[in-house]
Amino acid sequence: METPLVTQLAAQIVDHMKAERIEPGTQLVERKLAEQFRVSRSPVRRALTLLEQSGHVAANPSRGGFTVCAFAMDAAAPPKPLAWDEDETAYLKIAEDNLEGRLPDKVTDSKLARDYGLSSAQLRRVLARIANEGWIERLPGHGWAFLPMLKSMQSYQDSYRFRLAIEPAAIMEPGFVLNRAALIACRMQQQELVDGRIWEVSNPTLFDLNRNVHEAIIACSRNVFFIDSLKRVDRLRRLIEYKQSLDRQYAAVRCSEHVQLIDLLLAERREDAAVFMRRHLTSVSIEKMIERAPRG
Repeated sequence: METPLVTQLAAQIVDHMKAERIEPGTQLVERKLAEQFRVSRSPVRRALTLLEQSGHVAANPSRGGFTVCAFAMDAAAPPKPLAWDEDETAYLKIAEDNLEGRLPDKVTDSKLARDYGLSSAQLRRVLARIANEGWIERLPGHGWAFLPMLKSMQSYQDSYRFRLAIEPAAIMEPGFVLNRAALIACRMQQQELVDGRIWEVSNPTLFDLNRNVHEAIIACSRNVFFIDSLKRVDRLRRLIEYKQSLDRQYAAVRCSEHVQLIDLLLAERREDAAVFMRRHLTSVSIEKMIERAPRG
């Protein structure tokens, strides 16, 4: 099953071929398609592979890449995207129900399986993921208990004010030592998001990729109190962030800011990075408060 971005791209490429009346046998250039649709080359390549399966394009062994098929204009449309697999759907539904207070503090396996229509294997996978993320724990002997999370507007806002206090300060800690390998890895992930992957990933995945940036930076402070405090806040705000995830266009801007922030740190410009961190967190908190404010 392909992601919504890839299947949408496949349909757009077909529309492009029809609109431009591209001749059969014409080589499709990944770089040009990526530039036209403002995405990275990876989803373009996967979209073309999908179109090969539907008969719109054919692999070109001699030159590499893909060429337009003779019957491309008459071929059936590529398959429509599927939003989530069954595990992801169940996971997000449990997260939403917990956030909205529709679940009791303690639950059993049998009730969760029955309420969400899950097989034993599916339930094990979903619960293992939730437990690993830190918002549920197994009770001694039987059942599960949901752990405290941020749910109110005030607590959500307070979490950002707390981060504003500790994250810029952590960058200026006397014991700060740059972990270049960790930050470069985070930078690569953030650049991939900016280049188009942000339209492919789920809210939970986006949360984790962004969380990794901030936790990698604060880990450089070598101050265990800063490090543990941010990790605890991140665990508490996880669910509300899933529900409150920014519009992807705004989120792409924030990912671009992560790249700039890491570049400042890699250039040993810590004072500038601390100022930039404060500005970044302030902007994100304002945007999310606006998104979360009641309508009407």
